[in-house]
Amino acid sequence: MSTSSPENQESGGSAFSRRSALGTMAAAAVATPAVLAGSSQRSARATTTTASSSAEVDLGPNVLVFDPSTPDIQAQLDRIFAEQESAQFGTGRYQLFFKPGTYDGLNAQLGFYTSIAGLGLSPDDTTINGDVTVDAGWFDGNATQNFWRSAENLALRPVSGTDRWAVAQAAPFRRMHVKGGLNLAPSGYGWASGGYIADSRVDGTVSPYSQQQWYTRDSAVGGWSNGVWNMVFSGVAGAPAQSFPEPPYTTLATTPISREKPFMYLDGSEFRVFLPALRTGASGTTWEGGAPAGESLSLSRFHVVKPGATAATINAALEQGKHLLVTPGIYHLDEPIRVNRANTVVLGLGYATLIPDNGVTALKVADVDGVRIAGLLVDAGTANSETLVEIGPDGSSADHAGNPISVQDLFVRIGGAGPGKATTSVVVNAHDTLIDHTWLWRADHGSGVGWETNRADYGLVVNGDNVLATGLFAEHFNKYDVQWYGQHGRTVFFQNEKAYDAPDQAAINHDGIRGYAAYKVGDSVTTHEGWGMGSYCNYTADSTIRQGRGFAAPNTPGVVFHDLLVVSLGGKGQYDNVINDTGAATSGSDTVPSTVVSYP
Repeated sequence: MSTSSPENQESGGSAFSRRSALGTMAAAAVATPAVLAGSSQRSARATTTTASSSAEVDLGPNVLVFDPSTPDIQAQLDRIFAEQESAQFGTGRYQLFFKPGTYDGLNAQLGFYTSIAGLGLSPDDTTINGDVTVDAGWFDGNATQNFWRSAENLALRPVSGTDRWAVAQAAPFRRMHVKGGLNLAPSGYGWASGGYIADSRVDGTVSPYSQQQWYTRDSAVGGWSNGVWNMVFSGVAGAPAQSFPEPPYTTLATTPISREKPFMYLDGSEFRVFLPALRTGASGTTWEGGAPAGESLSLSRFHVVKPGATAATINAALEQGKHLLVTPGIYHLDEPIRVNRANTVVLGLGYATLIPDNGVTALKVADVDGVRIAGLLVDAGTANSETLVEIGPDGSSADHAGNPISVQDLFVRIGGAGPGKATTSVVVNAHDTLIDHTWLWRADHGSGVGWETNRADYGLVVNGDNVLATGLFAEHFNKYDVQWYGQHGRTVFFQNEKAYDAPDQAAINHDGIRGYAAYKVGDSVTTHEGWGMGSYCNYTADSTIRQGRGFAAPNTPGVVFHDLLVVSLGGKGQYDNVINDTGAATSGSDTVPSTVVSYP
């Protein structure tokens, strides 16, 4: 999502104003972590103890570990924020860890590629009497480009009573306890396009204000104040009742299947990684009311990947039976990372970034049980990759229902940081895969951007059966953003924009159809279901372009959709229909969605 042009700003503002009228608006010394002993200010070394020995574990040059006795924590947070605040396509990557305890008077402002997390088994083990803040001063109050940052596993007691988390895509808020309210809009209530919350409790009210869309999963909130276009909830205590399109709430009592993201924590002085258990028909958090269900792994079972690592060294560690902890950095790969062993964990910290060189695939997962991929950014390289991420090889056939592969906080970018190309971003061939929060983005701004310059035809292609996506964001691809060919697929929340830069109508016409649908279900599919799904068009290169439909699917009783919308942003292009030939056309420049509550 990007709404940096005057036209886009105007459209975002008009949508917010319309909803408002309806009443829905209603450094000093560098802090050195206490665990450091003679290391540089940008590295963190901690002692981790196993049953038979103790060893010093190097977490890489961009991991900082604080405890309540660390001096001048605020100065260190401010230094990193000053570096990262506007570094949208920069090379800095940071993971900020806070040991269990209480921290007073902090305001951790998060810029790009910065992740903050507590190191307790519960978020309540690590309390900040202060704030974790995302705002948009760097972009004149526009939050639509506040990408690539995260907060996890902390309890916050906001100074003002309300924390501000004004983010866009690829900015998860996981396993958090806000002892107050949560404001999802920037100061001044400017434009915003996000976002994602999971496994969290907000004691007060969540106020999205200008946020165009949002997905909240398996959480609890004290209240929810408004919605603009598309607010989706599954398994959320305190969520507003189902009412799409006015107000635009899609509410499921439970999430069909979920398994929370792996996370690091301290057991005494030992770093460990917790693997939350699989849940079906889930609601509420995993951590309230006692220890979470799941498995704990010693960090000694992980290969710690640090800047300078090669694909060969990473694959050698995987072949030796190690899991991967990928520390913050940028990693060029001359061959794929190959995850072939069942139950392997690949956990990235601080937006660890993989860049495939010479057109290779960055990551390949075998057709095996229980692999967990989480917390990675994949940047396309200058040579075209046919596929950037492959979950299961072509022809995968194994049943993983009891122990699925999960893909969480996986973010893909083609262009923006520089030239990049990829025919398809992510292919899921393995059955029963869980896709939990992903943003697949062909860049619409930055460097290396143009209709052919950062060519990327397809975002997500699903060939496996029984695949579930919760929190699916895919934008700006040259052709289809999502293609779904597996049976029994389900998506809870989908956000999309069509490519801004299509040069003319002819460039996207195909098979007698005007434009490629944002989300296409294959003609042979007999069972599929989706909830809370939106597609937007903003054809800035040619505002006369017409998009035939946002969604395309077989017209059969087993293929069912709930709460769909399409919207023209400021009249830059229009949709003829919402899904297939159903749903009214958009028109004019007033940015009013066209909706379909149920299909067929």
